[in-house]
Amino acid sequence: MQTYENLYQIEKAVEPPVKISGGVCPDLRCTPGGRWTKQTMKVFPTCVISLMFCYFLVSDALAVTIRSRAAVVVEATTGEILFAKNPEHLLPPASTAKLMTGILVVENEDLSKITTISKNAATTHPLRAGFKEGEKVKLEALLYVALLKSANDAAVALAEAVAGSEEEFVRLMNEKALSLGATDTKFINASGLPGPDQHITALDLAKIMLYAMKLPKLREIIGTPAALVSTEAGRVLTVRSTDRLLGVGDEVIGGKTGYTDSAKHCFVCAAEREKKLIVVALLGSPSRASLWRETETLIGKGFEKIAPETIQGAGKKKEIRPRTSSY
Repeated sequence: MQTYENLYQIEKAVEPPVKISGGVCPDLRCTPGGRWTKQTMKVFPTCVISLMFCYFLVSDALAVTIRSRAAVVVEATTGEILFAKNPEHLLPPASTAKLMTGILVVENEDLSKITTISKNAATTHPLRAGFKEGEKVKLEALLYVALLKSANDAAVALAEAVAGSEEEFVRLMNEKALSLGATDTKFINASGLPGPDQHITALDLAKIMLYAMKLPKLREIIGTPAALVSTEAGRVLTVRSTDRLLGVGDEVIGGKTGYTDSAKHCFVCAAEREKKLIVVALLGSPSRASLWRETETLIGKGFEKIAPETIQGAGKKKEIRPRTSSY
């Protein structure tokens, strides 16, 4: 399987320079002392207008069709930002926060470890998987439930198993976010439930997903459409991924959804085509239907930008028809 050594090294969202007639406008130059030449002053207005026209034509034409509050598309190996709408706006993460929960569990614990569900975890607000106080469950099973079903009781149980308390686990979440360069992110719980001053940006969410894709076990879990898990007492739960693009087409290889009234519909995913990997992150979409449509649009535009030659064969790929969402 191809590895991606530089998945999480993303620079700030800066639009690349627009090239005119095969290169940067040659007459936009200064004298050695820094003064504009007469030649520069003559062509400067024309070049600026051309640059503005190209920028709005290429960038804004797509941005106006994206109804999500913020969105970003990043090429994995280079960190190039292929599309951005409000990439650094602070917005609620909803259950996309569980991606960071998964990262910390995979990196810090033996997944075969068995933990006991606490009263605190069992009574966490919905969405819950229905774990009961005193039940014993392996961490791997809890990870599947937290990341596929997006169950909050599983997320809290994982936090307590790793750090002893959810409060201490949150401290680790924020430390990890900073280490990944997600400097505009603040978590206040392991589940993504709304609360004061909990926020993320689309760009930070993409950075976190890019890092998550470096962890084989986490990549495996978020790439699983459905799974059967059980408690140590033998109670079996069927969990299905809330990622409705997973397994429907052949490009999305893993993702994490989120929803609260304040955050609206959120999603981050990784997609692969012709050995090219991109990450798409959206925050604040008005509906699930809109979320899936915009994700598909951004995936297509992202691959078109980094590998235009693959578009010729795009018609041979089966059409992605998102299933009706339930979450």
